[in-house]
Amino acid sequence: MPIQDSDTGDADVVKDEAAGRSGMPRRRTGLHGWLDGIRSTRTGALTLKIVIGVIGTIMVVGGLIMVPFPGPGWLVVFAGLAVLATEFHWAHRVLEFGKRMLHAWTEWYKRQGWTVRIIVLVVTVCAATAIVYFGMKTLGIDLLMYAQRFV
Repeated sequence: MPIQDSDTGDADVVKDEAAGRSGMPRRRTGLHGWLDGIRSTRTGALTLKIVIGVIGTIMVVGGLIMVPFPGPGWLVVFAGLAVLATEFHWAHRVLEFGKRMLHAWTEWYKRQGWTVRIIVLVVTVCAATAIVYFGMKTLGIDLLMYAQRFV
């Protein structure tokens, strides 16, 4: 292909045609393409690793704090590990281990009879109630006192 001499140049056209003829895979689009663009420089890769590390760590620690309380504690822990796994291989291994353990627990629970299921439910509800009660008590709120007023 002859190269034409013009003021603007046809460098982009020539590059696109050469990329189309090469055996290289196409550049990814969307979020993955954007992250690849950031990772393409050493500074961008380090900055991305630090930002992902901080956000993921905050999510994991916050989730672990929420675990004893009723709510999405474990969900936040797994979400934080998923965020960390985008940049850290060790986090990917921990996340996969957690998924396997959760699946094993779920399968074990499914095989149990109603007696064991009810016992697990009662223990879970009792633990959550105790955690909420003592958590409120440390804040100076006595839930039993409020409950006695209504009875």
